[in-house]
Amino acid sequence: MGEKKPYLAVILVQAIYAGMFLVSKAAFNGGMNNFVFVFYRQAAATLFLVPLALFLEWKNRPPLSFMIFCKIFLLSLCGITLSLDIYGIALVYTSATLAAATSNCLPVITFFLALLLRMEVLKLKTSSGIAKLIGIAACIGGAATLAFFKGPHFKVLCHHQIFGSYHSQEVAQHVSSGKTWIKGCFLMLMSNTLWGLWLVLQGGVLKSYPSKLLFTAFLCFLSSIQSFVIAIAFVRDPQEWMLGWNVSLLAVIYCGIMVTGVTFYVQAWVIEKKGPVFLAMSTPLNLIFTIFCSAILLCEIISLGSLMGGALLVGGLYSVLWGKSKEEKMNEKTCIRGEAEKECSEMKQVIPVANKGESPV
Repeated sequence: MGEKKPYLAVILVQAIYAGMFLVSKAAFNGGMNNFVFVFYRQAAATLFLVPLALFLEWKNRPPLSFMIFCKIFLLSLCGITLSLDIYGIALVYTSATLAAATSNCLPVITFFLALLLRMEVLKLKTSSGIAKLIGIAACIGGAATLAFFKGPHFKVLCHHQIFGSYHSQEVAQHVSSGKTWIKGCFLMLMSNTLWGLWLVLQGGVLKSYPSKLLFTAFLCFLSSIQSFVIAIAFVRDPQEWMLGWNVSLLAVIYCGIMVTGVTFYVQAWVIEKKGPVFLAMSTPLNLIFTIFCSAILLCEIISLGSLMGGALLVGGLYSVLWGKSKEEKMNEKTCIRGEAEKECSEMKQVIPVANKGESPV
């Protein structure tokens, strides 16, 4: 089970993200403001994580220098606060399908960022490098298929829609406009770029500050302050800050505790064990879970394009994972061979010296 834990962890993370997509979609459709939502979910996560972090890791905490604090602050600002706020704005200008499809470009973005920072390599002359390249191409093709190809529709057994259905004329006007659609696509890519940069850079910060729970609590606390400042600047109506016993409150609690609280900690653990690209390549699973959960719980219709795109995404995911697995095995063999050669050379140096001396007998 030790080797399978990272794989089970990323499946859990993406299943939780699928639930986030469902409840947050219902909350936004119900009229909740995105900036207020981001603040509330980060505040809920902070209230959940800080007591746990103080109780479990405060006694053995590593020293927090000013430089490490600045790095954590910038990680929180770029990867959480700005990424979530920009993503919410982009969702208004585009459709949910395009938003979910565009998020699957995250593995490609993360891989190129890791290449630029020399954290990943792409050897096109090896089978592992070719598998990585094919997997990335399949992910792009799957995301494009989901976004632009519908095909025939399939009816799924659904007797009751859990969340109410809301329609906004303002959103429809945004989606129908070509300029706002392009603007939304650009913002969506910007959000995913910030998220990918967050995945890549936090690995280096964790080496300097290895307490993952305290690290996650710091991220959530700083993000709460940042998102509050942004929300106050854009949302002045007190009515938009009020929460009732509805899906908005459910979305805040779920996203704050399960998504920000649980998955951020699990993600930090996965990045430490397997690296940022391994985590990013699991994001297509989120879309697969979302497609089927939306069909069953929200009574949305599944199209042939969704099934074909999902198959391409899963195929691309396993292609890249296979390439990474084979590359890791080759690196292990190279290390073992190098250590054996080093031991042999040391033995050859010791034997002649022993022969020159007197016999111990």
